[in-house]
Amino acid sequence: MSSAYQRILLKISGEALAADKGFGVDSAKIHGVAAELAEVHALGVQMALVVGGGNFFRGVSAHAKDMDRVSADHMGMLATVINALALQDALEKQGVMTRVMSAIEMNQVAEPFIRRRAMRHLEKNRVVIFAAGTGNPYFSTDTAAALRAMEIKADVIMKATGVDGIYDSDPRHNPEAKMFEQISYMDVVQMGLRVMDLTAITLCKDNNLPILIFNLHKKGNIQRVVRGEKVGSRVGG
Repeated sequence: MSSAYQRILLKISGEALAADKGFGVDSAKIHGVAAELAEVHALGVQMALVVGGGNFFRGVSAHAKDMDRVSADHMGMLATVINALALQDALEKQGVMTRVMSAIEMNQVAEPFIRRRAMRHLEKNRVVIFAAGTGNPYFSTDTAAALRAMEIKADVIMKATGVDGIYDSDPRHNPEAKMFEQISYMDVVQMGLRVMDLTAITLCKDNNLPILIFNLHKKGNIQRVVRGEKVGSRVGG
C-alpha cells in the first residue's frame, strides 16, 4: 500500500508519550508509537516529527504560574528535547534512521536546526525529529509544527491527539459533542475550537497547509491517515 503524501509533519503531544502515567515517558507507549511510525516509514513517505513536552513541563502550566514566563518556556523547550531523544531511541530500535534537530543549540545531543540539512535528511529517508519548539519563548509546539512544516515544504500537518477529531465541545465531558469531518480555518478561529493555537492556525491558513487531527491511541491510525483514508478531522486544504 502506498502513501497519499510524499512528505508529512506529524505533531505528537508529550502527554501522549506518558500514556496513563501522566508524567514521564511510558516505555510500552513510546515503543508502540515507534512501531507504527516504522510501518509508515516503510511506505516510503518522508516524515518529520514535532513532539511536545507537557509530560515533563509546560511553560503555561499551573506549576509555572510563579515563574518568569521566558524561563518557564525555556524549561518547556528542554522537556521536548528529552522526548525527542526518547523517540529517537525507540525508532532506531525499530531500524529507522533518525536525526534530532534542536532549535536551541546543544551539539552533544542534537544537531542544530538548519533548514537545508533537515530537507537533505528527509530526502535520504531519515526521520527528522524537531525539538525545542521554535527556540523562542511565547511560541507553542503547535506553532513550531506549523513553522517547520512550511520550512520543509510538507504536504500536510498531522496532529495526533487523545480524541477522534475536532468536536464542537470536549467529547470526554459531553457525550453529545459533534465531530467535524471537514472544517475551514476561519470556522476553527470563530468557534474558538482548541485544535491548535491561533498563531499556528493562522500560519496554516496563510499558506493553505491542511491540518489532519486524529486519535493516536487507536492502533493503526497513523498509517490510515497517511494512506489517505477518512480518519479524524481535516482543517482547510
